[in-house]
Amino acid sequence: MSDTSASGSALDPEQRDGPGTPASGGGPAAPPAADADGPGAPASGMAEAAPSPARGPEIAARAGIPLGIAILVCFVTGLLSHWIQHPPAWFWWPAHPVWLYRFTQGLHVITGIAAIPLLLVKLWAVYPRLFRRPRFSPLELLERGSIALLVGSVIFQLATGLVNIAQYYPWKFFFPVAHHAMAYVAVGALAVHLAVKLPVIRDALSRPVESPPSSGISRRAVLNAGWVAAAVAGLAVAGQTVPFLRWLAVLAPRSGEGPQGVPVNRTALAAGVTDRARDPGYRLIVAAGERQRAFTRAELAALPQTTARLPIACVEGWSAAAEWSGVRLRDLLAAVNYRDGDVRFESLEQAGIYRTSVLPAEHVTAAETLVALTINGETLDIDHGYPCRLIAPSRPGVLQTKWLGRIEVSA
Repeated sequence: MSDTSASGSALDPEQRDGPGTPASGGGPAAPPAADADGPGAPASGMAEAAPSPARGPEIAARAGIPLGIAILVCFVTGLLSHWIQHPPAWFWWPAHPVWLYRFTQGLHVITGIAAIPLLLVKLWAVYPRLFRRPRFSPLELLERGSIALLVGSVIFQLATGLVNIAQYYPWKFFFPVAHHAMAYVAVGALAVHLAVKLPVIRDALSRPVESPPSSGISRRAVLNAGWVAAAVAGLAVAGQTVPFLRWLAVLAPRSGEGPQGVPVNRTALAAGVTDRARDPGYRLIVAAGERQRAFTRAELAALPQTTARLPIACVEGWSAAAEWSGVRLRDLLAAVNYRDGDVRFESLEQAGIYRTSVLPAEHVTAAETLVALTINGETLDIDHGYPCRLIAPSRPGVLQTKWLGRIEVSA
């Protein structure tokens, strides 16, 4: 989930503390004048409704600060996840600490969820301004256009990200590509918004947040409700990443339950590999150039075994740690005289964009990177990748290839 506004907005109504200006001599407040920017002047004898004192730039600016921080965190962590899966030539991602990707992707989802109540508070604070008829001035049209782009892109990012963590895709576009591209749109619109509205933001932050004496909800109450809602929303999904908070994760789509205590996104049945995975003639092919070896599962089990505690961390934000045992990848590759370089993994799965993955050299040689045969002391369940699977530190779950059929050193 990515990016949105960090400010007191162009969305910012510039109304002050009261609904009207006191008449000369201390008389009662005069009704507000018709707004020239509005959809039209009120009918004769009728005054516009007074704006709520709980709305305004004082609320928008203060809600915008944590919202902006959350959006920037989402943007950075989202880029990291994208680059890990589609690495540019210059990109480097460490194998240690082993929980690093679990942390960054969990933070991405938690802050994205927490941003939703903050965005609602900010939009509520500036709502009267959003639908005012703009003056036909190039500067104002540019400002209003950038606001429309900012609000639209942020809502798109948060809404599609929320649906993605539930693995529900009611659209035709490919989510990762659209989410990645729209992140840049949102950040660009945010930069324009901040540049245009910085004086309004600074002025709003210099004024007290307390509401003027009046009936109705106070500004302080609106802000406090926003902070509490953001905290509750974050905690309601944090447990799918933070084990000791799992009991609070009432909205998390992954509870931690699954075969052998670890959730599964894609089953063997869905991948269409059940027969090939259980074939008595199964062989794992390990190749490096002209050198090639074929291993039965029994031969893999006869090699020296290593155990490592590693998390499976999915892009949807859930993660679960387990004890994995199997053959160290670097030891297995020694059978074909591996020296260095990236390594490509192929699944028994015949189709799908994640049926292959490429493991960088640093991860290949990490002591915790295994061709795993067991999980938590039990033979891998077929949904966890039987007869064997890749498990490596600090990697997204979609790149931890299951149902391995071939391992090949890249040229």
